Amino acid sequence: MKAILFKFSFFVLILLFSLKPETQEFQGRAVYYSKSTMELGSWGARMSEAQKKQVYARLKNRLEKTYTLSFNKEASVFKEEDKLDAMSGATDSWGKNFARGEQYKNVKENQLVQSQEFYGKRFLVKDELQKINWVMGSETKQIGKYMCFKATAVVPTEELTWFDFSWGDLRQNEQTEGEGETSEPAVDLTQIIAWYTPQIPVSHGPAEYWGLPGLILEVSAGNTTMLCSEIALNPQEKIEIEAPDKGKEITKKDYRATIISKMQEMRDNRGRRRS
Repeated sequence: MKAILFKFSFFVLILLFSLKPETQEFQGRAVYYSKSTMELGSWGARMSEAQKKQVYARLKNRLEKTYTLSFNKEASVFKEEDKLDAMSGATDSWGKNFARGEQYKNVKENQLVQSQEFYGKRFLVKDELQKINWVMGSETKQIGKYMCFKATAVVPTEELTWFDFSWGDLRQNEQTEGEGETSEPAVDLTQIIAWYTPQIPVSHGPAEYWGLPGLILEVSAGNTTMLCSEIALNPQEKIEIEAPDKGKEITKKDYRATIISKMQEMRDNRGRRRS
């Protein structure tokens, strides 16, 4: 009888040890390298190759970036790694006004919380996650040691760049206001190509991208490509995944309206000083 009890106890002990890894919280960290091509417009055609290289060197901090995505099954935090300007040795203070801040996504609760700083004022953008209607493909490719599948989607460009600004945005906004509220403004669309791996079964990805049955390791949208260069799963140290909590609460739509209004004010004030 004792022998039977011993064997049973030993079996239960082995079973508990075998279940332990599965009951632990799944976590990971992925590093992404982002590269954007320059869009110089019509005046870029008049530049020499030497001039283009000079412009690229000055804009390198904005065109090439490194990000870290920390994640568990339900949530993730995506943030840019600070980098000094190669020419001046300083951070890009102007560019930081229109850069993506620390971004928290919760796929279970359909929640976005993003920290943004705009000319010294801190905002806490709270909204739903951007809806992406993925079209799943059968095409595959290897990224590192992971087999990835292709998925595509089309999303309104403004939904991917709501924190950014260009003077063209201001002109478009003024044109829309001049035409009146009854007119429907043209919607610019961006095609997204993503590569995800079911080997890491989470619905996360870099930036605004999420919702696939596996971690997104590469994504291209517009003139920017993000590629995962390093992955660490279940590291020994616990990864803290928490939403930012400082700043004035605001929605994506209202935050963008704030940027447009402030930049219009700055332009008008500059015009009055010149006159």
